[in-house]
Amino acid sequence: MAVAKKPFASVKKYVQEFKTRRPHTSFMLTRKRDYRRSLSLPGYFAFTRSVNKTLIKYRKVLLPLAIVYGLLSALFIGVGSQDTYSTLTQTLQETGNEVFAGNLSELGKAGLVFFSIAGSGLNTAPTESQQIFTVILALLIWLTTVWLLRTLLAGNKAKMRDGIYNAGTPIIGTFFVGIVLVLQLIPVGIAMIGYSAADSTGLLSSGVAAMLFWAAALLLAILSLYLVTSTFFALIIVTLPGMYPGRALRTAGDMVIGRRLRILLRVLWMFGCIAVAWAIILIPFILIDSGLKQLLPVIEGLPIIPIVLLILGVLSFIWSASYVYLLYRKVVDDDAKPA
Repeated sequence: MAVAKKPFASVKKYVQEFKTRRPHTSFMLTRKRDYRRSLSLPGYFAFTRSVNKTLIKYRKVLLPLAIVYGLLSALFIGVGSQDTYSTLTQTLQETGNEVFAGNLSELGKAGLVFFSIAGSGLNTAPTESQQIFTVILALLIWLTTVWLLRTLLAGNKAKMRDGIYNAGTPIIGTFFVGIVLVLQLIPVGIAMIGYSAADSTGLLSSGVAAMLFWAAALLLAILSLYLVTSTFFALIIVTLPGMYPGRALRTAGDMVIGRRLRILLRVLWMFGCIAVAWAIILIPFILIDSGLKQLLPVIEGLPIIPIVLLILGVLSFIWSASYVYLLYRKVVDDDAKPA
């Protein structure tokens, strides 16, 4: 009889420990005193500046890292298609000179090309090997950036090659946490599939049906955002020595309890900064590329924009990994403060 009760006792103990760690229960009213937790963070702009200052401070290590992984990406994955870009920029071919003459209305067309490029990445359907290399390189860039920042901020000296050689140990654990992240994005994927179906059938043209659809899509998006907030921290925690993916996910969940919304807003701010940076950098390059290729048709086949996209992608990934890591450190430091 005791043997039969043992599994239930273990489950009961786990539930009790879980409630102790996380006093708030989803979809249940919780007293504010039970879930309120401190989180002292710099302002949005101040924290972003601190991230940029950190990257500038260690640029001699991180810039070579970006170059190495950029070359590896070009070698194993390839750059965007110049033909695809040429097709997207046909509308600018006749008006490029007007932009340089001061006709700022043409910036709108460049903006449309920017959104098309940002959405497609100028890539045709990737092969299976390209998909595998994309995942591997993304994991390695993330792990190397986190390893270097952890080492450098601890006051130790580190070279770029040290990060490349030593950062790959937790790649399996990071891969499993990444799978969890992808699964948590399924609600958003369902919303996107639903949008495609609704748009093709004309459902969105109906007032009531469109309102119900957007309400459901918003709920699905909120669900994914709710789930992935802690997983971003789990991608950092799993890089600690001896850490397992499940434990990293539990620890990250415990960290964000009572302050999930504040951390989520910081993560959304990160993506917003990346989008603005891409617009500020890529739109002028689109205009310059269009003007130069009208003046010098001989360079028509030169893949300027695909190369810029590759550079922006690598730099954005390193910046986002640094942002999440430094945000994680701020939360850890806040927890370490005496009550």
